[in-house]
Amino acid sequence: MTITAAEPVTTHAIVTGSPAPSRRRRPLRPRWALWITLVVIGLFAFAPVYWLLATSLTPNSAVFTFPAPLFPTEMTWEHYADVFQRSELFRYLRNSIIVSVITAVLSVVVSMYMGYAFSKYRFRGRTSLMYFVLSSQMFPQALLLITLYLVFAQFGLLNSYVALIVSFTTFTLPLCVWMLKGFFDALPDDLIEAARIDGAGPWRIFHSVIMPLAAPGLVASGLFAFVRGWNDFIFALTLAGPEYMTLPPGLVNTYISEANTAWPELMAASLLVSIPVAAAFMFLQRYLVGGITAGAIKG
Repeated sequence: MTITAAEPVTTHAIVTGSPAPSRRRRPLRPRWALWITLVVIGLFAFAPVYWLLATSLTPNSAVFTFPAPLFPTEMTWEHYADVFQRSELFRYLRNSIIVSVITAVLSVVVSMYMGYAFSKYRFRGRTSLMYFVLSSQMFPQALLLITLYLVFAQFGLLNSYVALIVSFTTFTLPLCVWMLKGFFDALPDDLIEAARIDGAGPWRIFHSVIMPLAAPGLVASGLFAFVRGWNDFIFALTLAGPEYMTLPPGLVNTYISEANTAWPELMAASLLVSIPVAAAFMFLQRYLVGGITAGAIKG
């Protein structure tokens, strides 16, 4: 005697007395369309980088060939050698590193206390103060630059590291505060209550309990402030002066003049100075993604 498994009784069969119609399988989405879209977006994103590399390897005599070849027919490394022979570029690089690192550290230190206070404490004027901090991002940069220039000139701080660091921090700090506030919002209040029951004070709760959990958010905000300071052009050109000028205005000052523009050398130098930022992103990308998205979900 053979025993077969009974077919499942469906609601349709009970009501109509007939077997349920076979469920039609949805056609699979055409993945090739997704892949083509990703390839097109990737080509669009990396096209400037490829053109930067191709121009930096092209001899001066072939830079303005028309129509421009898609792949360089002649290659040379002399433009990269020229970059390493210019001592002023190393001074600009040193200034960029000093200013960007101090800006990132200062922005993270100040914004982590402000973000934690806005997130976990309730006090009068809290909401108004939060929006006041964010409102500084709504002013045009030219207006902020003029104001800072007059203030620094009054106190004799023009042409110094202090002028650059303070000006960079003014426009990186608000976004860092809001970024870290969102991250602290995602941390449950039960952790703070448990630490308080164990006898920990506010200072120890923040530094021993909250900060280790907030490390991805701190790294993400610090990296944002570093890149913002590294890429700034107009503030560094106006406030720094020749001695404390950073890389963006320094490259323009070195390779672009009224009579000529050394495009291959400029492309080679731009490609080299972008390597530290790209390396930092690749090394810290897991912290960056986690820090940015953590504040989007409140536990």
